[in-house]
Amino acid sequence: MRFNRRSNDHQFLSYKHNLIRILIFLLSLSAIDVVKASIHEYKNEGFIPRFNSFFFHGGSEGMYASKVHVNGSTEDKSITGKSFVRFESIIFRRPKEVAAKQNEMQQSTGVVEAIIVEVKNRDKIGGAYLNSNAICCTPELASDGSCKVGEVIIRQDADNPGWPKRIQTPFEGKSEEAKMLLQTVEINRTGMYYLYFMFCDPQLKGTIIMSGRTVWRNPDGYLPGKMTSLMPFYGFMSLAYLILGLLWFLRFVQHWKDIIQLHYHITVVIGLGMCEMALWYFEYANFNVTGSRPIGITLWAITFSACKKTISRLLLLVVSMGFGVVRPTLGGVTLKVLLLGFIYFVASEALELVENVGNINDFSGKLRVFLVLPVALLDSCFVLWIFSSLSKTLEKLQIRRSIGKLELYRKFTNALALSVLVSVAWIGYEFYFNASDPLSELWRRAWIIQAFWAVLAYVLLVVACILWSPSHNPTRYSYSEVEDIEDEGIPLTSSGVKVSGELLERKPASITDHVFEVIEEDKRE
Repeated sequence: MRFNRRSNDHQFLSYKHNLIRILIFLLSLSAIDVVKASIHEYKNEGFIPRFNSFFFHGGSEGMYASKVHVNGSTEDKSITGKSFVRFESIIFRRPKEVAAKQNEMQQSTGVVEAIIVEVKNRDKIGGAYLNSNAICCTPELASDGSCKVGEVIIRQDADNPGWPKRIQTPFEGKSEEAKMLLQTVEINRTGMYYLYFMFCDPQLKGTIIMSGRTVWRNPDGYLPGKMTSLMPFYGFMSLAYLILGLLWFLRFVQHWKDIIQLHYHITVVIGLGMCEMALWYFEYANFNVTGSRPIGITLWAITFSACKKTISRLLLLVVSMGFGVVRPTLGGVTLKVLLLGFIYFVASEALELVENVGNINDFSGKLRVFLVLPVALLDSCFVLWIFSSLSKTLEKLQIRRSIGKLELYRKFTNALALSVLVSVAWIGYEFYFNASDPLSELWRRAWIIQAFWAVLAYVLLVVACILWSPSHNPTRYSYSEVEDIEDEGIPLTSSGVKVSGELLERKPASITDHVFEVIEEDKRE
């Protein structure tokens, strides 16, 4: 038994040291500069050939219509209520040998176009309406005056004059570089917008976007349309966790003499939830005001989120195993539980980093898909282990005839089963949502996908708080040595211990030894 205790202590200290190392790493990263988000920066970006054109995808975001109008080519001092895409310090560079072949006196020796199009008007780019696969105008298509040779074919939207928007930047003479003028394009209609940089002249092959950036802003701030609703949601969830924390604290103080170890674990999860939601709210609020995400705050929010997810799952697992209820320790499975928790924390942290650090774009990268799979697999492991442990715990409680604890665990099992069914149904809905909306046309509803999991985690935590609420009678759900003795067929009487029908004199030392033997058996389990 001493060996097991030392082993468990060593495992706990090792786990604690790993967490300390992670926190030190995060503190060191807090000093790093901000990470740009709705400000899309470009550096040495190449163009990709597509049919008879070359293009580079410059960004895509859900945008709400301006509440006030912006001044076209100049930067207004006040941007409140304005929705726009601004082009700042963008420089195109063509190959030196291409520039050398041009006429010094010619005003335009090549054109790069910036095209902003609302996704529902994507059919207005290219020659589809002219029964052609061409994106750039050809002499044959230009013969009837439908387009101009050397430019991207654009058919104007009758309901929104001037859109899709085209901005041209010419190369002059033998110049290798062309600088795009400061341009502010007003968004006058709510929708999902895509930005493409394109050119049609094959002689410009090898041209790059050397430097520059575009700034995307909605009327109420820099948050992309997909994320706009998440800021008030996190504010609401912060309040919800605060209320739950206050109610739990009052109950905790009221019955502080009857507190068991499980109550401390629940308290930790509530505290992490409060910090997580508050950090996400302030991170989004800062992002909305400045247009950039300080990597320090973002990393802390990500880490608290990963910690809460991990500890929440570990809490559900150890409760399902009957820790503190039908067994005093986890015994030999302690290391396995901690290892699964550590792996899940690392996988969850990596996924959150990919999703939240860097440019906010409405395309899902292959790296994100690659990181989702380990998290989904680990979640499946947790679910299987939890229900397998619950089955054993319920069986043990039935054998012991612990009616109160059995009823408690049945309610807990029903709540978990319902949450799993709802989760599976929601995952199915997510697949349908993503498959039916590849171009993010339903971006205004996308925030609900992320919000659902936060709400489900909160509901499960509330259920745990209700079922294991501190009370004046903790024996109704806490571990009892007497039950273990009775489980071995040694019922206690008022005058002694009855074994095989014979009344023996009470021997406290031998009973104590038997209790430790039972505990040792539980550890081995």
